[in-house]
Amino acid sequence: MLPAYMIIRDELKKQVDERKWSVGDRLPSERDLAEAFGVSRMTLRQAVTLLVDEGVLERRVGSGTYVASRRVQEKMRGTTSFTEIVTSQGRLPSSRLISYQRKVASETECQQLGLSAGEQVIRMERVRYADNLPLVYEVASIPEKLIKGVDRKDITEHFFQTLTANGYAIGKSQQTIYAKTASERVASYLDVTKGHAILALTQVSYFTDGQPFEYVRSQYVGDRFEFYLENK
Repeated sequence: MLPAYMIIRDELKKQVDERKWSVGDRLPSERDLAEAFGVSRMTLRQAVTLLVDEGVLERRVGSGTYVASRRVQEKMRGTTSFTEIVTSQGRLPSSRLISYQRKVASETECQQLGLSAGEQVIRMERVRYADNLPLVYEVASIPEKLIKGVDRKDITEHFFQTLTANGYAIGKSQQTIYAKTASERVASYLDVTKGHAILALTQVSYFTDGQPFEYVRSQYVGDRFEFYLENK
């Protein structure tokens, strides 16, 4: 026979799946749930902790336990735009542009994008959303010579589609992922508290001929986004 906390875990999961509570809803207090199930608060807390670990529920310090939003997933294979990732999962992508500047490429940007010292990049800073929920803060650098004459809106809103429409063939990308915590500034953009868990990603994307065309530094909200690997 399953332990009591596992039975409660399964029942709570069933209630979430059956939409007794919607995404973002606050669950009753642990005391009320424990009384409803006829168990101790410790047993109830074990069940809730399992669901938090599984991403079904989320705890908010000083506020309570809530039904977690479904995480957006990115398969770590090939090169796919944020818009394509979010749209493929039935959610509405959008973005807010924070800054858009023409700058002399930094040493790192030169290395990552194969540029010579003194060459220019377009550096844009933005927040990306899925169904109006902020998922990622990113800074993208693009060789300025690559997008001369291209409308700014086409770059900021659907860059990959614009490249494809202009005859470029998008190839592989190289990604590095690591854990960090949100700074006060980034936290304010992502609607989380300072120190919140962040999945940081650096990515260089290439055309099929091997030419790098974009260098991105992204910070994803850890409990709203996940990466997964697929091996063949």
